[in-house]
Amino acid sequence: MYTAHPDRYADMPYRRTGRSGLKLPALSLGLWHNFGPDRPVETQRAILRRAFDLGITHFDLANNYGPPPGAAESALGEALKADLAPYRDELVVSTKAGYLMWPGPYGEWGSRKYLLSSLDQSLARMGLDHVDIFYSHRPDPDTPLEETMGALHSAVQQGKALYVGVSNYSPEQTRDAARILAELGTPLLIHQPRYSMLDRRPEEQGLLTTLDELEIGSIVYSPLEQGLLTGRYLDGIPEGSRAASDSPFLNSDAVTEDLVARLRALDEIAKSRGQTLAQLALAWVLRGGRVTSALIGASSPQQVEDSVGAVRNLDFDAEELARIDAIVRP
Repeated sequence: MYTAHPDRYADMPYRRTGRSGLKLPALSLGLWHNFGPDRPVETQRAILRRAFDLGITHFDLANNYGPPPGAAESALGEALKADLAPYRDELVVSTKAGYLMWPGPYGEWGSRKYLLSSLDQSLARMGLDHVDIFYSHRPDPDTPLEETMGALHSAVQQGKALYVGVSNYSPEQTRDAARILAELGTPLLIHQPRYSMLDRRPEEQGLLTTLDELEIGSIVYSPLEQGLLTGRYLDGIPEGSRAASDSPFLNSDAVTEDLVARLRALDEIAKSRGQTLAQLALAWVLRGGRVTSALIGASSPQQVEDSVGAVRNLDFDAEELARIDAIVRP
């Protein structure tokens, strides 16, 4: 029988999400990869237990996470039943809908029919009566934004979600979504964009400024840039890595000699701070408190422990930030 660590809240910082009352841990656990039938069930449960013991109270999912789609939600449902059910009120569970889940015209995108049907399926897989955050995973170019946001509002009105968010929306789409939701009476809590030292689009396109102005929280995915900002690629492409398999998320062509040289230079900065490259990358997206939380993935409890080490040093001086920019954006 699992008993949570009594000091689980001792070291993890918690940040208020926008202007809401909800605080999220600086690091949240994403179940995008590593939670499916191809991974040992006990390893999956051990990762979730270790994350919670270290103060990670937020588990982030989507209907299509696995593989196969739906598997991650089912895995969390089993872990809740076996280990974490007594702690449900200490957990923030989020899920999303937007990508393909079943055949036919109602199995993806942003219609009211798809979003609310998907949420019902997600709740059934997880064995929950509600999620804490329900997201529109991507904007739908063919469905009025009023319909998509109206479906999120309905999820809250039906008691199936406490808060709502968007992911992969542009600054302009985010402003419109926030306005529509405000008119309906359901605030837009949070945005989930991709952001890392190597991917500055939320800065360059004005998304972070928009979120600041609207007082909306942010939780960033791929802060380690699909593993590039770890120690795995400091000597090129290792066997068994994502790049070696030419994953759709990271292919071997991306790992150039120039990139490896830059990763090594970043690693030197990390060492000077007493951090690993991954810890540096996580600390960088969390710097200054502008980002509410950063999503980490893990294939073992040890990887969770390594990532959590980042919160011990989230401060940067101007010289460090300038050195990082000179390496990444020469």
